[in-house]
Amino acid sequence: MDPKSIVMIAYYFPPEGNAAVYRPLRFLKGLVEKGWQARVISCEPYRYERRDSALLEQLPLATQVVRVKGWDPWRAFQSRRGTQTAKVLSGLSTEEARQAVAVYHSPLRSRLREWVRLAETWVYRPDMAMPWIRPAVRAGIDLCQRTRSSVLWATIGPLSSGLVAYQTAVATGIPYVLDFRDPWGLEYYPHEIRRPAWARKVDNRNMCRMFKQAQSVVFMFESVAQSYLQAFPGVLEREKIHIIPNGFEGEVEPFAHAPGDRCTVLYAGTLSTYRYDTLLEGLNQLRCQDPSLAARLRMLFVGEGLRPLAERAAELGLHELFEIRPPIPSAEVRRLQREAHALLVLGRMPGRTAHDLVAGAKLFGYLQAGRPVIGIVPRDETRRILSQVGSPLIADADSPAEVVGVLKRILEAWSSGTLEQIIPNRAACEDYSSNRQISDLITALNGSLPEKASTVGESVLPTCWRSEVMK
Repeated sequence: MDPKSIVMIAYYFPPEGNAAVYRPLRFLKGLVEKGWQARVISCEPYRYERRDSALLEQLPLATQVVRVKGWDPWRAFQSRRGTQTAKVLSGLSTEEARQAVAVYHSPLRSRLREWVRLAETWVYRPDMAMPWIRPAVRAGIDLCQRTRSSVLWATIGPLSSGLVAYQTAVATGIPYVLDFRDPWGLEYYPHEIRRPAWARKVDNRNMCRMFKQAQSVVFMFESVAQSYLQAFPGVLEREKIHIIPNGFEGEVEPFAHAPGDRCTVLYAGTLSTYRYDTLLEGLNQLRCQDPSLAARLRMLFVGEGLRPLAERAAELGLHELFEIRPPIPSAEVRRLQREAHALLVLGRMPGRTAHDLVAGAKLFGYLQAGRPVIGIVPRDETRRILSQVGSPLIADADSPAEVVGVLKRILEAWSSGTLEQIIPNRAACEDYSSNRQISDLITALNGSLPEKASTVGESVLPTCWRSEVMK
């Protein structure tokens, strides 16, 4: 076998443009630069969430990408229906669209959707990506037999990617590495919470097999590793754990003052699972305290799931402060970041289990941008990272008063031309560059012990996890 040859299993991969593709894309390029031969097994979906064909231009030359498609009539139907619905909504007036959305969220329709979601948890195991497992395993076995690959690497989620790696390894004898981008299997995702007891047991047994046979397991944060150690005692070995956080490609950009007669605060990405009520209340309080100061703000939101925000802002009379735009390619997002005076990151919805164990991928793109970063967050990994890099613009997700204070500070720095004094520490941000992470990844791929001593210790695992995961 070639000691520098890898088969990467990434369900999400360009031309998909959602946040999940950037980590495998960064690692692919980093490994190729280090002399590795890499091949990728990815899914060909019925519909891309956020198609960005420009990302294909970033793939290293001669990289073989094998795209597999699982046969799934139900997902095909949903894809067609989603496309048709989006087309219809785009042709409606604002009032007509609001009425259509109100019908969609009616009690009866909501109850029917919940029944459908519940039925899906009985059929799709371990997740909605189940149909891709068999064709992906066949593709993996074929690649391993035809090439001299030495290791498999699976980025999770979905969790089914880990099963692809496990089953391919069993069939070929090639070791595999699991890379967890999010806390899958810890009741974080809604479909995991809906699972019946028998499905939880099946999924947990599969995860135990995956952890036990894995050569290495990569987590983003120590807190996540601690939770998995408690959830799977005696199965996940500490010696296998490697901590490689999310990050960005390249170096931190130099700061430059952006023009504009209003202070632009940019939020880029999906909003549907993030909390923005405290932001709106803070803006409302700022407007009441100092209308002229609030009028100097421009809140620019770009991405998916923004309609509820726009409607709520209109209800509060804050619509003049907001500019809402649809999703755009990643290159355009970077341009907007350079033109913004500050970047905004929010915390996850508080009702989600394990929300404190995650940090949105957008945060790391913000750290690379070299701009002030406003964080309206709970005590989670996002807050820890912002504190670590020295951002002075952190407000508690439950405190509108702190939001007002942060907004006043950014406006004061903008008006006085001193924004560079409140940007995160450049050296601390550089620690999240993939250029520094690639050696840690290679250590995991080689099955060696982590170069940096892990501080993984005891953590408090929520009771709902213990009672279900440890069964």
